[in-house]
Amino acid sequence: MNQEKIKAFETMISRDYPDIAGIVVQKNGNKLYENYFNGYIADHAIHVYSVTKSIVSGLIGIALDKGQIKSVDQKVLDFFPDYAVQAGEKTIQNVTIKNLLTMTAPYKYQLEPYAAFFASENWIKAALDLLGGEEQIGEFKYSPIIGAHILSGILVKATGQPIIEFATKNLFSPLGINGMHNVVLRSEEEQMAFYTKEKHTNGWVVDPQGINTASWGLTLTPVDMAKIGQLYLNGGLWEGKQILSKQWIDISTQEHIKWNSLSYGYLWWIIDDKEQSYAALGDGGNVIYVNTKKKMVISIASLLIPDAKDRIELILKMIEPIFAD
Repeated sequence: MNQEKIKAFETMISRDYPDIAGIVVQKNGNKLYENYFNGYIADHAIHVYSVTKSIVSGLIGIALDKGQIKSVDQKVLDFFPDYAVQAGEKTIQNVTIKNLLTMTAPYKYQLEPYAAFFASENWIKAALDLLGGEEQIGEFKYSPIIGAHILSGILVKATGQPIIEFATKNLFSPLGINGMHNVVLRSEEEQMAFYTKEKHTNGWVVDPQGINTASWGLTLTPVDMAKIGQLYLNGGLWEGKQILSKQWIDISTQEHIKWNSLSYGYLWWIIDDKEQSYAALGDGGNVIYVNTKKKMVISIASLLIPDAKDRIELILKMIEPIFAD
């Protein structure tokens, strides 16, 4: 590696990316680079926002591997038999797990009603109440918060245990991601503090019923993020143990739907078919990037700022050229 290029790269990060907290670069399973910025160190966990969605996608896969979920084609309402469907509402009855994973479920709104959702006493019920409507199933409609939270409810129903316990036993602990605990946000002020709080310990936000959030709310270190990426690059194998089936990883990280020029899998963004690269992307510039062809994993943890610069562009134009060879 060219140390002068790395030094110039770090100078550029400090100058042009003031929100980046940490970067880890791995190739062929070997760590080539790890560095921290803005006063962060390796032990500091970051709220990774929508990267949480991709982690939950993996948990759905593990539940499928265990037979706790039969198929992604199962209807969402199969898991909520007590939910009362509104009179005349038919669309919701045909929405499947796959629709939630691919963001092809319809909703009864144009813009997500965040405030009303978070103010509700039961987030799962509130999300189900907003599912369906007049739009067609199968068209891409990105749901930042509400849609994926239904997957949280499905995981709890399917596994019979809290998500954090299921995730710790079947994913986090095997990868050496430790110290995870529930985070309770009792007010809008606490929620905003969580968004902006720095250097907090590992945790995962829960809703009023104690169900971990699926769209946001998970905190990870850059090394934790890189471990998730490496697990996917390894085809689900970790230290000789199959944590997640390769079949699930392959189907999760292939294109299922297009949105303009962007491709989407099962809560993963598809970056380049030729490179077989894909990414978990979170607000503010949080990224788990996997390039199967180059055998690379890159994780970037970032603080939330408005209009954060494109991290995929940073990876493709700066980071990969330095470390790929």
